[in-house]
Amino acid sequence: MRWADMDLLGHVNNVVYVDYLQEARVDMLRTHGPAASTGALAEGVVVVRHEVTYVSPLHFGFRPVSIESWVTEIRAAAFTISYEIFHEDAAGDRRVYARAKTVLTPYVFATERPRRLGDRERESLSLFLEPEEPAPRPALAMRPDHALHYPVQVRFSDVDVYGHVNNVKYFEYFQEARISGFARIWEGLDHVSLVVAQTDVDYRVPILFRPEAYDAWSWVARVGQRSATIESVIGDGDTVLARARVTIVFFDGATERSVAPADAYLDRLRALQPG
Repeated sequence: MRWADMDLLGHVNNVVYVDYLQEARVDMLRTHGPAASTGALAEGVVVVRHEVTYVSPLHFGFRPVSIESWVTEIRAAAFTISYEIFHEDAAGDRRVYARAKTVLTPYVFATERPRRLGDRERESLSLFLEPEEPAPRPALAMRPDHALHYPVQVRFSDVDVYGHVNNVKYFEYFQEARISGFARIWEGLDHVSLVVAQTDVDYRVPILFRPEAYDAWSWVARVGQRSATIESVIGDGDTVLARARVTIVFFDGATERSVAPADAYLDRLRALQPG
């Protein structure tokens, strides 16, 4: 962990977890299995989807955090990796901070097209295979007319070696759009603490570096007593580049537990739900 990984609550920021997953995944695919020597699975894939469940807050410390990763599904042109981020004590008891899944597809960057898995790649992935039935995904709604707009400006440092915005940066863009939206929704109210409980991101079309901003739109899909679900899209005109579904929880920093906020916060969120 790095000192810069923390947010204003003193926790490792939810976006940083995805960076940790990327490091674990690249290490797994680059150094293990028959296809590791080619580097194709580590460096020739794109992320199709991330699902991250945040189990408990991770605080900064000098003790490294551990990540286990394994393969849960192998398809003709895609595969799924699952992860668990944790600390384990001398007795073998584990404190889990997050569980996640990533769907990846092999990709030919010269032609900007996906490809099928080769036999050697399938053999490598099979070494880590622990099959698991895929869970149903909730349907994502169409963007409502009253969605909140945020201009996404791509920085040069956001772009990876393939000329695409790195998959981790999308989490940052959605976070920036969400925080900007909350600032407008709750203008005039006292500060309230939030944590992210779940983030699902679907990657549709690569985002590229350019001087013009892209458009992020966010809206409220669900409001509970202690939590809410925010859906967002990043687009370029009528083209959807990525979609996200994020569950946020109102949080008491003193007790590190969820808390029911004042009605004003929930009422303003409900006012932004689609009719």
